[in-house]
Amino acid sequence: MPTFPFRPALPHQVFSAGFYPDAEADYVVRCVLGATASGAADIGEVLWAIDAADPGDHENWCRAWEAAGDRARALADTAAARGHRLSASWAYLRSATYFAAAVDALSGSGADGRLLSAFRNHRSGWDRFVDTGTYDVERIAIPYENGTLPGYFFRPGPDSTLRPTFVMVNGSDGALSTLWNSGAAGALARGYNVLMFDGPGQQSMLFERETAFRPDWEAVLTPVFDHLLELPGVDAERVALYGISQGGFWIARALAFEHRFAAAVADPGVVDVSASWAANIPNSLMKLFRAGKKKQFDTELGIGLKLSGKSAHTWNFRARPYRRDSYFDTLTAVGEYTLGTAEAARITTPLFIADPEDEQFWPGQSRRLADMVSGPVHRCRFTAAEGANHHCQPLARTLTDQRVFDWLAETMGIR
Repeated sequence: MPTFPFRPALPHQVFSAGFYPDAEADYVVRCVLGATASGAADIGEVLWAIDAADPGDHENWCRAWEAAGDRARALADTAAARGHRLSASWAYLRSATYFAAAVDALSGSGADGRLLSAFRNHRSGWDRFVDTGTYDVERIAIPYENGTLPGYFFRPGPDSTLRPTFVMVNGSDGALSTLWNSGAAGALARGYNVLMFDGPGQQSMLFERETAFRPDWEAVLTPVFDHLLELPGVDAERVALYGISQGGFWIARALAFEHRFAAAVADPGVVDVSASWAANIPNSLMKLFRAGKKKQFDTELGIGLKLSGKSAHTWNFRARPYRRDSYFDTLTAVGEYTLGTAEAARITTPLFIADPEDEQFWPGQSRRLADMVSGPVHRCRFTAAEGANHHCQPLARTLTDQRVFDWLAETMGIR
């Protein structure tokens, strides 16, 4: 029997103290660990990946996640070659999760070629998960303006029995694999169809088609709903809408104009996207911005970002999907992502709003949205005492599924 040296009992405070002093790196680890709840990550693999990873060394941090993705991909390929389809499927999903973390790390860099390679590694892992898994999945192309939006339509079984459908809207930088852990797996387990897709400025639409974000998501979700009605097995009276992170704004904006969804979930509520930007820009610079002094704002912010590599990386990461040519124009574009009082009053769809304690990006906005809408609303608190604090409850996705889908069942009359 192996023996271990005696260690005095000490409190384990990683939950409250964090994995890293760096808040962004800590949040990444929490999100990836949270994905273990749906099989999209494995705890040991995650802890192995970060064991020697230094978020202060950008190259080291990227390599750690790429190595984890390569390792899971190799396991998947071996299992697939030996005919172990299910084992391969889950390993491909894990590889997609780890490569998605590498994509986020690279999105703020100027290494666009490497970013595209990491994204394609992520998406190929996801596609192999789809191809080797046990769910009935159809790749779809949703008509949108002069082109299409790429998506995936999951059914719990191969038949076309009418079922409720869960339409998922991602956030500003989320990968499709993150949606698996953010409700797709839970919905399929409860008998829902699931539709997920890349909208304008998201993932493949950004990296491969170079489209930008847009604030008026009724122009996106109306054609999505129209196309959904053409798919077999969709109960048109029981279609639920879900938006995570910045998707909480996009679905709220769309619901002001698109009223066919039977119920919706904002995780969390977002009414002013620009608040998370302004909170991290010095007041002196925000005064220049509000005064319309574009040249001076661009010059001074540019100097500040040159002095802080971390701030520059964060700005580039957040600004990329807006595709504007200057700092001033980017922040101006972000300001368009605001839900007005008149628009919110048009929202009559029953709405579940997640309201986590310690929300980092849009504190207080879940309550604001709940107070603004005119339809039925359930604002659901998630707390640290439940292990469910922080933006989108990264370490409490099982609890989130329970509360969201129990509410949807009661709201849409699902047994």
